[in-house]
Amino acid sequence: MPPGGGPMTDCEYSQISTHGSSPMESPHSKKRIAARRKWEVFPGRNKFFCNGRIMMARQTGVFYLTLVLILVTSGLFFAFDCPYLAVKITPAIPVVGGILFFFVMGTLLRTSFSDPGVLPRATPDEAADLERQIDIANGTSSGGYRPPPRTKEVIINGQTVKLKYCFTCKIFRPPRASHCSLCDNCVERFDHHCPWVGNCVGKRNYRFFYMFILSLSFLTVFIFAFVITHVILRSQQTGFLNALKDSPASVLEAVVCFFSVWSIIGLSGFHTYLISSNQTTNEDIKGSWSNKRGKENYNPYSYGNIFTNCCVALCGPISPSLIDRRGYIQPDTPQPAAPSNGITMYGATQSQSDMCDQDQCIQSTKFVLQAAATPLLQSEPSLTSEELHLPGKPGLGTPCTSLTLGQPTPPSSMPNLATQTTLSDILPLKDEHGGHQFLTPDEVPSPRRMLAGGSPLAHSRTMHVLGLASQDSLHEDSVRGLVKLSSV
Repeated sequence: MPPGGGPMTDCEYSQISTHGSSPMESPHSKKRIAARRKWEVFPGRNKFFCNGRIMMARQTGVFYLTLVLILVTSGLFFAFDCPYLAVKITPAIPVVGGILFFFVMGTLLRTSFSDPGVLPRATPDEAADLERQIDIANGTSSGGYRPPPRTKEVIINGQTVKLKYCFTCKIFRPPRASHCSLCDNCVERFDHHCPWVGNCVGKRNYRFFYMFILSLSFLTVFIFAFVITHVILRSQQTGFLNALKDSPASVLEAVVCFFSVWSIIGLSGFHTYLISSNQTTNEDIKGSWSNKRGKENYNPYSYGNIFTNCCVALCGPISPSLIDRRGYIQPDTPQPAAPSNGITMYGATQSQSDMCDQDQCIQSTKFVLQAAATPLLQSEPSLTSEELHLPGKPGLGTPCTSLTLGQPTPPSSMPNLATQTTLSDILPLKDEHGGHQFLTPDEVPSPRRMLAGGSPLAHSRTMHVLGLASQDSLHEDSVRGLVKLSSV
């Protein structure tokens, strides 16, 4: 009760919750985050279409050139040559040409739009465990020599094969796998990166690539042969020059086929050799199984029979994709919301602390002052202004005369921040003393009704007054720092 006898209402305060949402969002406006698929966060340099069903490399300009050349050449052949040839020779010509065309387009799109056999990258935990295994293996080496830490050796059909470590994917690549620098992926049974199809050629699409170049060779030879036939038949009727004038499309088709047929046929023959010996382009270029490396060097993957090697490459089962690009990403464990009280706390981000305005900082300072004062008041007995008065300091009883135990009230030396009180009234500075003064037990004045100094109870009473004085001076110093923080 104040000296006037009326109820005291200036010491009321409201506690601010620190578990609310950030200033930019309210707890009632949380929206459910839509599940994302794995292709949306795929680390390689690839492009995906149709919700991850189509997978290609980023460099697709040459692929579109391939499409244009095939479509334009075949279109001109079916539009200008096939009608004349179907009447003069046989209607089977456009039928056979159509079958070859659709087979070429099907195998091309299947090669370009499919996963070539990309190996998934190691997770952070898997990479850390692998690094730990490498360190342990290197630590057990005898002497000062340390073997290459990024290779492993395995025995395949009696032949020693080295497994190399990929620093990008954080894995030991399986046999015959290699990292494509254009797609930035490790591909199983990597053959080569083909810009003409816009994708890597590997374990899962190699057979379609071989069918594509083989059927394209037949289609190119077929178109070139019947274009020449068309020009010869017309030249027998109207002459050679008139035949060229009457069918300029045939001239364009013959030129395109003539300059492309040699490279296509040569590529088909080269891959036929690779299939028959069960090799890849990467292995053949490097000479991995060449006899020049030694008489004991041989291809451990060959079955020793051309027919068997061809059947394995073209008729064997297709392994499933390992990256599961259309699968959903598992949601992470939700993190607790960072406090938005304007004070740096564990878990609060810099952006969240910067969004706190001046009013929130003042309210947060009130809450901290009230929380700091509550343990002090709860741990000490009730005192009145008549029982204790320190020289040079306002009495503990003003403006509140008594403080009950267990009730969270602001410190008596600190009025409510919501009032129109200036900082000079709240925190009187003691420049003349040069800082806070701490009283010793001998300097503490004895209030009225205090026991004699020689009794044990009087000594404990004196130490109790010392603790209150020290805590009050430390409390004023804390208040100054917090008020400066709120003003900033």
